[in-house]
Amino acid sequence: MIRYGSLCSGIEAATVAFAPLGWQAQWVAEIDPFCCAVLQHHYPRVPNPGDITTVDWATYHGTVDLVVAGPPCQAFSVAGLRHSLGDPRGNLTLTCLRALNAIDPLWSLTENVPGLLSTRDNAFGVFLGGLVGADAPLIPARGQRWTDAGVVTGPCRTAAWRVLDAQWFGLAQRRRRVFILAICGARNWRAPAALLSL
Repeated sequence: MIRYGSLCSGIEAATVAFAPLGWQAQWVAEIDPFCCAVLQHHYPRVPNPGDITTVDWATYHGTVDLVVAGPPCQAFSVAGLRHSLGDPRGNLTLTCLRALNAIDPLWSLTENVPGLLSTRDNAFGVFLGGLVGADAPLIPARGQRWTDAGVVTGPCRTAAWRVLDAQWFGLAQRRRRVFILAICGARNWRAPAALLSL
């Protein structure tokens, strides 16, 4: 059984997806009142510590095998004016990263809009660098822009990313998202790279 926690949980689509696998949520983290009411109704025994910016995530170290995170996407989308990490909503991506590093799960799965790959401030490179344990933001291999799929490794983790569209997975609408799957350990690229074969 996989134990997992969820950051920026929303109404917890991950738990709906993981339920048939027998995976169990140990905690969720959400502040939106409507989402919190949905979570409380459907998962009353799952703790919700609330605001991810105020939680001491070090106390959650070792509590889960996997952390899933869906930080707000508005700051990386055209509709949200693409202020990226300069927008408090976009900066929550870095808060999720700090939480992931403190919790240090074996696996993490982060999801956002593809606009994260093309911000002026290289938000994706900042996130990837922090995720794998690099001492600086990563830059695209060709020095131009991030591709829709790839793998990087660092001293702490190996991460793979890929843009997927929900219309090819049974949803009757186009919904493109970038998924970043990471595993602890340097050069452990085979497992997260399986994401690239979907």
